[in-house]
Amino acid sequence: MPPPRDPMPPARAPRDPMDPRDPALQQGRRGGGEESRRARRGEPAEPVGTDHPDEFEDDEFDDDMEPPIAPVRRLLSLFIAGFSAMLGVGLIFGAQTAGPNARTSYAVVILGVQVLFVLAWTIAMRPPGVKVVAVAGLLTAVAADVAAVYPDVAGLGPLALAAVAGFMIGFVGQMITGEARMRVTESLGATLLVVIGVVSFATLIVLTRIPKGTQAIVVCLTATGVALLVARLLDTVAPVPRIAAQVPRGSLGVVVGAMAGTLAATIWGSYLVGFDPKEAAFIGLAAAGAGVLADLAVGFAEAGRELAGDAPTMWLARHMQGPLGGFALAAPVAYAISAIFLT
Repeated sequence: MPPPRDPMPPARAPRDPMDPRDPALQQGRRGGGEESRRARRGEPAEPVGTDHPDEFEDDEFDDDMEPPIAPVRRLLSLFIAGFSAMLGVGLIFGAQTAGPNARTSYAVVILGVQVLFVLAWTIAMRPPGVKVVAVAGLLTAVAADVAAVYPDVAGLGPLALAAVAGFMIGFVGQMITGEARMRVTESLGATLLVVIGVVSFATLIVLTRIPKGTQAIVVCLTATGVALLVARLLDTVAPVPRIAAQVPRGSLGVVVGAMAGTLAATIWGSYLVGFDPKEAAFIGLAAAGAGVLADLAVGFAEAGRELAGDAPTMWLARHMQGPLGGFALAAPVAYAISAIFLT
């Protein structure tokens, strides 16, 4: 008769993790991978799907934050090119009507351009207290034109006083307005830009009062107008290479436009009294470069506002802003070059 079984089997001794007979240790020796090594060290297993968390996060971030590519609207570029040409023609032919005792007619032309500048820039920038900024700009334009026409001695001193007065008017008005007071830096920046722009156009009136000033206006503004015209026309046919994905402009148009403006100024220098082609080329290069760079900067500013989530403003004002800014920057350049090289 067989002996009876023990009802309770003897308890097994705990397995030594470093026992060479341990299957986990044998698997680790055979190259079981990171999981086996974690098990031997007593560490918890790595969660599934987190082998490379940074890589997945970077990919997801890049996909979500990829900037949109702005389409190139060729008809719009053609419209801006035509507006640039008309603006340049108006400023140049208006200067021809100015004489020693007949500067008021040109001041009226300049005032019309200044009003367009104030409206386009305030609508496009949409600063806090936009009405205050616009009123300060318009008052500064009138004061600057009067200061350019009536003093006995032509100079920039009266224009500087008009600019300071206009900025102070804008500052006081913005301090009274509650919304502008909360965003005072943005308000003052917009006011300063508008005031400087309208005063820059008034320098053209002063330029007609100095020797060779009218000829300098013809050379500089022709260079600026041709540069803006050619740059925008090239954007209608070959907007390449793209300067930025969000800015629908091509660097080819910017470069060729500046070169075309310099060439136009050089041609004028061969015919105008008091100029030679070399002088006209330097003056035209400065004016054309300033014009196309200001126009390009306006495009970058508009793209920045769109990326920041601001709602688009009036279509006409946004696209008039670039040519107006280009001529506003070219006007003081023409005055400075005339004062340095032609006196």
